[in-house]
Amino acid sequence: MAGKSGQKLTTAQALIGFLIAQQTERDGETRPFFGGCFGIFGHGNVGGLGQALHQYRQDFRYILGRNEQAMVHASAGFARMSNRMRAFACATSIGPGATNLVTGAAGATVNRLPVLLLPADMPASRTPRPVLQQVELPWTSTISVNDALRPVSKYWDRIERPEQLIWSALEAMRVLTDQAETGAVTLALPSDVQSEAYDWPEDFLQARVWHIPRPQPDREALARAVELIRSSSKPLIVAGGGVIYSEATAALAAFVERTGIAVVETQAGKGSLRYDHPCNVGPLGVNGVPGAFESAQDADLVIGIGTRWTDVTSISQTAFANPEVRFVNVNVASFDAHKFAGLPLVGDARVVIEALGEALADFQVSPERREQASRLNKEWDAEIDRYTGLGNRPLPSQGEVVGAVNQAAGPRDVVVTAAGSLPNDLQKLWRSRDPKSYHVEYGYSCMGYEIPGGMGAKMADPNREVFVMVGDGAYLMLPSEIVTTVQEGIKLIIVLVDNQGFASVGALSRRLGMDGFGADYRRRGEDGLLSGGRLPVDLAANAASFGAAVSRVSSLDELRKALEGARAAEETTVIHVETDPGVNVPRFFWWDVAVAEVSASEAVDRARATYEEERAKARQYL
Repeated sequence: MAGKSGQKLTTAQALIGFLIAQQTERDGETRPFFGGCFGIFGHGNVGGLGQALHQYRQDFRYILGRNEQAMVHASAGFARMSNRMRAFACATSIGPGATNLVTGAAGATVNRLPVLLLPADMPASRTPRPVLQQVELPWTSTISVNDALRPVSKYWDRIERPEQLIWSALEAMRVLTDQAETGAVTLALPSDVQSEAYDWPEDFLQARVWHIPRPQPDREALARAVELIRSSSKPLIVAGGGVIYSEATAALAAFVERTGIAVVETQAGKGSLRYDHPCNVGPLGVNGVPGAFESAQDADLVIGIGTRWTDVTSISQTAFANPEVRFVNVNVASFDAHKFAGLPLVGDARVVIEALGEALADFQVSPERREQASRLNKEWDAEIDRYTGLGNRPLPSQGEVVGAVNQAAGPRDVVVTAAGSLPNDLQKLWRSRDPKSYHVEYGYSCMGYEIPGGMGAKMADPNREVFVMVGDGAYLMLPSEIVTTVQEGIKLIIVLVDNQGFASVGALSRRLGMDGFGADYRRRGEDGLLSGGRLPVDLAANAASFGAAVSRVSSLDELRKALEGARAAEETTVIHVETDPGVNVPRFFWWDVAVAEVSASEAVDRARATYEEERAKARQYL
């Protein structure tokens, strides 16, 4: 496709040709790295990247998006479902199209997911000037709005001459395929340079395979970790997303079955063990369950595998109360492996788990510790039945909706959500039977990720049903990619949970003494405040206007029938279900959200007193 050495191609044509030629390989399996390109054209890219994508449309899939932020979310969902072995590019025009990428880019970088961003930029010639949508700064001519992408990108460059693309494209691929350093990568493309021709080296456009290694841990560090595990009486594994990305779930199961070490899971790591595995004591964190917290409280050694150790996981550093607790951190990223002053085992999760298994072939926890894990697993499973089967009310609870969706989903089907109260309920209640069945974006917890993220997950594995669970607040943020699913024939089952506002932050507001201020969807009342009646918004009608099939349900029986029908359908279906906002799955644990130190409210003062009491329990793990 590239032609012989010296053949002239535009910068945009050469870039698309380069992307088509990139492949990744791990464990002997090779696949094209790029699934294609999402894009929205404007004056800054239609004649450059737009022309190139049109020219190579048979070789490189182009998907017209409806919102630039959503395009990045869909790309992140695709990369996550592909275990970071594949990615998408996102092309935008200059100005608002480019700045709309920032939120999605932050989410991709926080979650360590590869996404290539190709925003148009102001002309390198600087004529005409100012170009439409250019933000002028009186003190420099070298900065454009694309510079806003620098802090949320793992690699950033502006291509001001065609030949600069050669090394920059290779650097972009180096970062995108680096399991430790991946995230959003930005190549800003001035509109005139995109269309400029150049004699491209033949080798630049040839097929290139990027080997994804499985790094080995340092031998001395591994030996020290083995010593720490052997000397511990109450070890605990915290399984993060790295277990799943490295395809280490089978190795983890074999290791804990032999040793009896209990496992707790993070949001990203849920599915590392089946929900009913006797060593799985449930999710740990602010949205976690009591059994996981009980196991964490007295652990004398915590083995974090593939976790970033966010405050949500550590319950704002109150989860591990044993004064003698030590940490061993298995992570492909040195940055994460050194957190909590832990012993860093820098390497691939699967390789490290297998090495630990060999070195600890004769090690087992006490029978009491193993029995405790099995008991805690069964106790929480019984609680799931309770929270998903409350019944006997005019409207179902959100927990019951989660239970109905879980029952409708097959073992390999996927649930997707991101923000609000649904991550709390899903982490507690979803029974994961497959490593990829639980897809909750909680690193950035971005409202609006749900539908485009689900679209990306479905594109990565079309053989799985994808159930997107989204609250009304998050739905209103970014519903537009329903149109894209209809356009592309990408079937989703979207369960739209309508609880009349921001349920999660509303509950948090009430805990902080503010009575849910600003979280309910109400008209402005006669008192000048948001105290009037409920808003007459018809979300089901909105979804239908985008081309989706729509079901309105108000009971669990109706929901189950609608889910059955959606599974049988070939097109995207939105199931609108109104829930009882007064019945919630509880949050069991404190989270460090600062409360006003002084106020005119007794409720806020009480919340501050509780905050100070709980904050005193937090530790610095040194």
